[in-house]
Amino acid sequence: MASDFTLEELQSATRNHGMPLEGLAYATTPPGMHYVLTHFDIPRVDPGTWRLEVDGRVARSLCLSLEDLRARPRVTQPVTLECAGNGRARLEPRPHSQPWLDEAVGTGEWTGTPLGPLLQQAGLLDDAKEVLFSGLDRGEQGEIVQWYQRALSAADSLRPEVLLADEMNGAPLPPQHGFPLRLIVPGWYGMAQVKWLHRITVLDEPFWGYQQNVFYRIAQDDDDPGVQLTRIYPRALMVPPGMPVFETRERLLSPGPLTLHGRAWSGWGAIARVDVSTDAGEHWHQSELEPPSAPHAWQAWSWTWEAEEGRHELLCRATDAAGNVQPLWPRWNLKGVANNAVQRLAVRVRHEPEA
Repeated sequence: MASDFTLEELQSATRNHGMPLEGLAYATTPPGMHYVLTHFDIPRVDPGTWRLEVDGRVARSLCLSLEDLRARPRVTQPVTLECAGNGRARLEPRPHSQPWLDEAVGTGEWTGTPLGPLLQQAGLLDDAKEVLFSGLDRGEQGEIVQWYQRALSAADSLRPEVLLADEMNGAPLPPQHGFPLRLIVPGWYGMAQVKWLHRITVLDEPFWGYQQNVFYRIAQDDDDPGVQLTRIYPRALMVPPGMPVFETRERLLSPGPLTLHGRAWSGWGAIARVDVSTDAGEHWHQSELEPPSAPHAWQAWSWTWEAEEGRHELLCRATDAAGNVQPLWPRWNLKGVANNAVQRLAVRVRHEPEA
């Protein structure tokens, strides 16, 4: 993997952070460990004056305070979120953007009110095609000055699990996670989860925007229209076993039985199996997979390995209920998105020296 990261990439990396992989031990990710990606600046929002506007192709426009939203029916659901660029830094040549390795993921318990009934209250007109979500974060990308905006089809917006969330893990949203309100679209990559949400506009035609039509697409070159990203492709990650070497993060283990464990998820349905290899993919072993704790939350897996002295490369590979299987190696694309290649962990098994 190339090491010549640019100053611009380092600037992005200091503003954003992934979840330390030892965080996979938690079924619900603590907010400070959950991954963060912020495209522009984190807005400072006054909850007393903030309002959510609902307009466009609706029978009646709405203007709702945070208190109005909290007075509506509320639900809490665990949802695993993953950045679409997770794994980008492993591509060759590397697309220049946030240089994620494998850690851009986390599972929160999101509380709020379902979006569908709010849209039904506003009354979608018969020509409603898409619903546009606008955040308060603003900047320039691709030489276009823009608010962060994404759209869903009217049908996807009415799915019962789509949520307007104002709490994370039982507390108000932290500023970096979208305070005071964010969109949660379970099963979809993070680009759909618009933060600092302040306007919902129902459209009678498809929305065109940079984050919708340029960046978050699987394309091979600038002339390729590509495929628009939606649901998360399957991924399994392993809690790094043993202890790390500070400089390289190589893992040091003692010989003997060792339970390897981690989490797996997919936006295309439940995980069907997770296979583990301790010899760089030469041989595979099916792990024990726990059933889903919630429809859109990751699943725990485990497998016991009889570790022998020497160097090993550990892999874990997920297959989901739709038949999608993680590739063994990264698949290149222009923006470096949807790279769900298997995790590879270098370990050295040795008898532990005395401290």
